[in-house]
Amino acid sequence: MAGKINKILVANRGVPAVRIMQTCRDLKIPTVAVYSTPDRLSLHVFMADEAVHIGEGPPLKSYLNMDRIIEAALATGADAVHPGWGFLAENAEFARKVIDAGLTWIGPNPEIIALMGDKKAAKEIAKRANVPTIPGIEDPQSPEEVLEWMRREKVDFPIMLKAALGGGGKGMTKVENEDELASKFAQAQSEAYKAFGDSSLIAEQYIERGRHVEVQIVGDKHGHVVHLFERECTIQRRNQKIIEETPAPSLDEDLRQEICFTAIRLMREIGYDSAGTVEFLLDASTRKFYFLEVNTRLQVEHGVTELATGLDIVDLMIQIAEERPLPLKQHEIRSNRWAIECRLTAEDPRTFAPSFGTITRLQIPDGPNIRISSGVYEGAEIPPYYDSMFMLIMSAGADRDQAIRVMDRALSRGLRVEGVKTIAPLLISIIRHPQFRAGEFSTRFIEEHMEELISAFKETDPDEEVLKIARYVAEISALGPQKWM
Repeated sequence: MAGKINKILVANRGVPAVRIMQTCRDLKIPTVAVYSTPDRLSLHVFMADEAVHIGEGPPLKSYLNMDRIIEAALATGADAVHPGWGFLAENAEFARKVIDAGLTWIGPNPEIIALMGDKKAAKEIAKRANVPTIPGIEDPQSPEEVLEWMRREKVDFPIMLKAALGGGGKGMTKVENEDELASKFAQAQSEAYKAFGDSSLIAEQYIERGRHVEVQIVGDKHGHVVHLFERECTIQRRNQKIIEETPAPSLDEDLRQEICFTAIRLMREIGYDSAGTVEFLLDASTRKFYFLEVNTRLQVEHGVTELATGLDIVDLMIQIAEERPLPLKQHEIRSNRWAIECRLTAEDPRTFAPSFGTITRLQIPDGPNIRISSGVYEGAEIPPYYDSMFMLIMSAGADRDQAIRVMDRALSRGLRVEGVKTIAPLLISIIRHPQFRAGEFSTRFIEEHMEELISAFKETDPDEEVLKIARYVAEISALGPQKWM
């Protein structure tokens, strides 16, 4: 029986580590940070009550080094581990090692992580729970086998090839016609093997105007499962989400109820016991939705759900890990605001080439209805070894228009980052685009509108402010002393 948690080691860095530590501060639970050599001056290291160096820059030598992380927990007297997102968050072996070391794992049962990490098994369970799945073939051995399935099931090109053990958009490739099937099949197998050590694939029908809708679920260890409504994560680049919002503009009330309760049905079937997300692909033309995958961890975009419902999902995860029953029933959970999140990454907004270095100036947006989840400070380094996302900017409003207006203020007036390039100009272009504002977009929005989005970038000159001040000083000098001086 897990009792009260007294100290938490956060097995992560940057934004997720800081986010978890903020809730721990609210709960008066001391935290332990782990850090690599280039991260020794990172924000999460300063925020924690204790910090342990676990290795060099490359993740395999630090944030993916399971034994070093568990040693750090035991050496500092931590009695629980929260993995955040990314790195080891969905690694069943790590979860088992944490539990075997006598520590509390703040996440779902390792068996569930392993089961949902296998896309083939997850799809089978979804079918068993009567959850619609995209027509597809599992583990085809050759391009010929894919063609045979397409003829048998009357499926047309394009199709999607993806890694059977995939996640995070890796090992996914779209095949437009029969001519490119052989080369794309080999490419997907190679990517799958590099990313997951297993080359098996799934081939699926490609949903042309797909929209990505996911449902936030929380389940405890006593069989209670509730949903915290849905999020729309359709604005993506190379299968990586950039903007997320709740409620989903693509759903009406009937479809919302159906998709949320379908997610609950699936998670009950699994016996899910933490915070997690069920991802669906919505075909905008037919209004049908299909199961994609289950994310067995805290999602990057959980903050918009927290803004809309007023709940703290990290706090709920800790309560569940302590084997306490969920403090809420479904009818008590309300979503009463519109919330939007933009992921700020250190990348060139035109080419998405990573931008590393020191943040020489940082102005963080503030004011009404803005929430910031940051992993950096002015003067901090963005090292080349890790994910380039360093800040989540969230806005809320009584309706979607208001939430977009607040986001516009945050990005265009409130945010200033110098020293590294960021995708802020692209984010501003997207939220100002008439189709985004009308809620009419698919997962291909960015690739379809990229040139148009870039053409809307406003070029800012770092000397602009200096010139303004110089002009003002010159005017004052020319006018001579004034009454107000």
